[in-house]
Amino acid sequence: MDQTAPLSIVADIGGTNTRIALARGTEILHDTITRYKNAGEPNFPPLLERFLAEHPDANPEACCVAAAGPVRDGRVEMTNLSWTFDKDDLAAATGASVIATLNDMQAQGHALPYLKPEALTNLREGAEASPQAAMLIVGIGTGMNIAPVYHSASGTLVPPAEAGHPLLAVRNDDNLRLCQYIEKHHGFPSVEEVMSGRGVARIYEWLSSEAGDTQVLEPAEIMKRVEDGSDPIATETARHFVQIMGSVCGNLALTLLPFGGIYLIGGVSRAFAPLLDKMGFEESFRDLGRFGDFVDQFGIWLVEDDFAALTGCASHLQDLLQRPH
Repeated sequence: MDQTAPLSIVADIGGTNTRIALARGTEILHDTITRYKNAGEPNFPPLLERFLAEHPDANPEACCVAAAGPVRDGRVEMTNLSWTFDKDDLAAATGASVIATLNDMQAQGHALPYLKPEALTNLREGAEASPQAAMLIVGIGTGMNIAPVYHSASGTLVPPAEAGHPLLAVRNDDNLRLCQYIEKHHGFPSVEEVMSGRGVARIYEWLSSEAGDTQVLEPAEIMKRVEDGSDPIATETARHFVQIMGSVCGNLALTLLPFGGIYLIGGVSRAFAPLLDKMGFEESFRDLGRFGDFVDQFGIWLVEDDFAALTGCASHLQDLLQRPH
């Protein structure tokens, strides 16, 4: 670790918990990582003040916050919390002179060049690519979103996206009936309404309704039944999920051309990773007509690093601090 690198404060705000840490350059000081419960907190900046009170010797030069919600012009509006704040609020709370705000997916994208090999599991081989090749983060967990990652001489660019909210593409009759069921019972059939934890429950609910006995189960219970093989509807739910996941990822690959690879993150991605090979992911990923062979160039990895968003915040700040002013 470069002890002369600027000290920064970084944070990853989720819907339930917030993690805050100090970083030196692109290295997270792991003994400073602190988790706070969001419930009962009026807003985020007071958590920064509490953290710094617990680390009185810290005098961060820079601050970067990743949040699970839309970020525009430095202003953060949390999706599942009533918190809103901006760069001025962060500067006042930390005293830092360089302030940055990212959505959580952007932070994951900025972390990619710094992930340790043991944090990556290859799920699909791709063609050899230049280190400067574009990459793609696909996050599937409580919600779904993506982050394209581009490299240049001036640093890493990770533009924001809201890819979970467009209409889910329909490829076959099953997809159509699923979308019609979701629209009737749950509203607009977006990608996220299927590609998420609640999407697993939606698919199970739809399949059980078609079988004549509508059941609403928690995603964890459905995955338990998939694992022990006790429930054919759960197994079929997993198959539908994996195939739609393959189709969504294939369409994204063809749209964004991530020759540097597709990187899956999130709890739902982790849960389904062992099922991809045997439940039709590959066939759906390549179901792109005459471009089916073309997407063979794109490798797919599973990312397992709980602190990647913090690393991404630190690396983004390093880019900012190194740019000529």
